[in-house]
Amino acid sequence: MTRKRRKSSKEFKLETVKLVKEGPRSVGEVARDLDLTESAVRNWVRQFNVDAGMREGVSTGELEELRELRSENRQLRM
Repeated sequence: MTRKRRKSSKEFKLETVKLVKEGPRSVGEVARDLDLTESAVRNWVRQFNVDAGMREGVSTGELEELRELRSENRQLRM
């Protein structure tokens, strides 16, 4: 079964992460309650931990900057 790809707002993602981190429910329970995939919720929690400095990785700000630089690079090549 495939799900239609949805775009979630930053606020929704943050609230979902808070449900996982502050509540007694597991990632799977939160995902089912909100009709999301477990992998999406796990990714949001992981990225939250990176942004908070609790885990190694590329922060959201760095990812956005990288996307912008790649786009600018493509335009300059043309």
